[in-house]
Order: sequence, then structure tokens, then C-alpha cells
Amino acid sequence: MKKASLLIPVIAVAIMSCNSGETKTETKDSTSTTTMAATAPVKEEAPAPKMDSAAKMKACMDYMTPGEMHKWMASMAGTWTTEATMWEEEGKPPMTSTGASEVKMILGGRYQQSVHKSNMMGMPFEGISTMAYDNVKKVFVNTWIDNMGTGIWCIQGPYDAATKTLTLTGKCVDPTTGKDMDIREVTKFPDDKHQVMEMYVTQAGGKEFKNMELKFTKK
Repeated sequence: MKKASLLIPVIAVAIMSCNSGETKTETKDSTSTTTMAATAPVKEEAPAPKMDSAAKMKACMDYMTPGEMHKWMASMAGTWTTEATMWEEEGKPPMTSTGASEVKMILGGRYQQSVHKSNMMGMPFEGISTMAYDNVKKVFVNTWIDNMGTGIWCIQGPYDAATKTLTLTGKCVDPTTGKDMDIREVTKFPDDKHQVMEMYVTQAGGKEFKNMELKFTKK
């Protein structure tokens, strides 16, 4: 099982907006009152460059064509054993479990799908991960669902080839409080047969702590 924490499911999506406003300043003396109003200038977005049909087709083909990052994901296909260590709260003794992951590529090699199974708290655990590499955004995007939640969560981020590290960030809901908290997932790939994933959460008060470590070994 991957990403199987007591404190994990969904990401919150932020929507940005831009407003212009009007401010008024009043000054008074013994004989008169002056009111001044200033309106912030509205910044107009530059129109998107026009593309002919051939350029549009090329852009679409580039977006849909698997590349080197997809080949890298495909190299992970197979069966992996897992060893998980989880901390419900900082300072408390950890819980441990073992399991297995089946990894394969789907939709013509465009996405990596992993099915993770183990036992947690004496109950069967099953989760499904879908990993994408977005050719336009140049980032990895990961979704996760499991049988110990009812939400879908999504995190994204870059791969650093120099350190062989994939860092994904986002938000998830804490089911004990109903509030969102920041999450950070760091996965290191020391060789083709091993992976180490660390999960960090930031709870109320802004303090980040490591709540899970997951070790993968390929059969």
C-alpha cells in the first residue's frame, strides 16, 4: 500500500481572482471637506497568440505523445513488496505493516496505475494510485483513492534527476477536524529495485512532521 495514512485523502483547488477597486480619502478643516477617489488601473491580459490548424494539431500531438518521463514510469512496472511505518501524531509510537503493490502502465503508456494491498489496524487495506506526467506543465500529477476514505486527492510536482527525487505537494482533509492541511510527499529512487517515500503533513499551528515512511522493493 502506498500513501496509506490515518490522516490522508483529498486536495483543495484554489481559484484565483483579480479585482480593481476604488478608495476614498476625506480631509476636513474648519471651512471645507475634500473627497478624493483613486481607481486602480485594470491590467489587461495579452491575447493568446493565434495558431493555424497545423500548429494546433502539433500542439495536441505533443501533449498526447508519451516521452522520456513516461518511459521512466514504465520501467517501474511489476510487483513490489512494501514496508510501512506510520505515526498518527508526532512523538507517539509508530504503527508498521507490510504489503504489496502491482504497477502497470495504462492508456497506451500514458499513465502509471498502482494497486496497493496490505492490512492496517487489523483491517484489509486497498488503494489505487494513478500517476501522470503532464507534457505541457512539465510536472507529475498523482491521484489516490482507497477503502479507508471517500475522497479523491491530488498532488503534483517536479522530478529532480540530479538527486533522483520526486517531490509532490498539495492539500488533504484531516477527517478528525474537517479542515485542510498541507502535505508533502518525497520519493527517492536510489536504484531500479528500491524506492523510499516519505510523507509530511502540516497540522494546526503550522508545524510539519513526518507521518509516514514507505519502503518499496521490486521482486
